[in-house]
Amino acid sequence: MMNGPNDDDFILEVLVERLNKQRLPHALSLQKKVDDGHSLNDFDIEFLDEVLTDLREAKPIYDRHPDHHELCTKLMSLYTDIINKGAKNAAETPE
Repeated sequence: MMNGPNDDDFILEVLVERLNKQRLPHALSLQKKVDDGHSLNDFDIEFLDEVLTDLREAKPIYDRHPDHHELCTKLMSLYTDIINKGAKNAAETPE
C-alpha cells in the first residue's frame, strides 16, 4: 500500500519528535565524546547504525518533502563526522 501525504505528515512528525527528544541529544553527546579524543564503543556504533538504517528507510518520505532535505543533509554530516572522528581516535589509541 502506498503512503499518502497524510501518512507522510504523521511519519515526519514522529521522526522529528524522536530526533529532538532522543536521537539528536545522543548524537551531540557522541560528538562531544569523539571531539574529546575518545573512541566509540559497541553501544555507540549500534546507535549510529540504527540511526543510519532509519534514515535510509525513511529516504522515500524525505524525497517527497524537499523542505526536509537540509535537515537530512545536516544529520548525515553530523553522523559522518562522529564516525570519522571516532575511527580516527580508535586508530590513534594504543592497545
